[in-house]
Amino acid sequence: MDIIDVIWLGVTILAAIVEAAVPALVSIWFVPGGLLALVASLAGGSLALQVALFFLGSAAALALTRPLARRLQRPGPTSTNADRVIGATAVVTEAVDNLQGAGRVSVMGNSWAARSERAGETIPTGETVTVVRIEGVKLIVARP
Repeated sequence: MDIIDVIWLGVTILAAIVEAAVPALVSIWFVPGGLLALVASLAGGSLALQVALFFLGSAAALALTRPLARRLQRPGPTSTNADRVIGATAVVTEAVDNLQGAGRVSVMGNSWAARSERAGETIPTGETVTVVRIEGVKLIVARP
């Protein structure tokens, strides 16, 4: 085994180790390129051919797998289970008044700050409402 064979083997192993150690995809694409260059070296190919195969193999692996890797790494919406209250019936525990920025409702055993869906509407304590949506940490409610 020549020194160049050892170098290509080292590049391939190093790329695989770095990929295993780092949580993001950073070096996996160099593994196929290193393997191609190693095979060319073992077969007696010129250094120029080995380098060309390394870059072409790495570029091809990147081109073929990068779209899939990006799709897998794209963060999706994180469910917090707070959306379970949308559409639920709530009881007003503190009068809902958008002008004063006040109001609380109890829904599914939890107390939430609430605002009315209609701008000038006041909803008195004890009334039942329906949760329309969540805005920040407030429930937007409406009379049924």
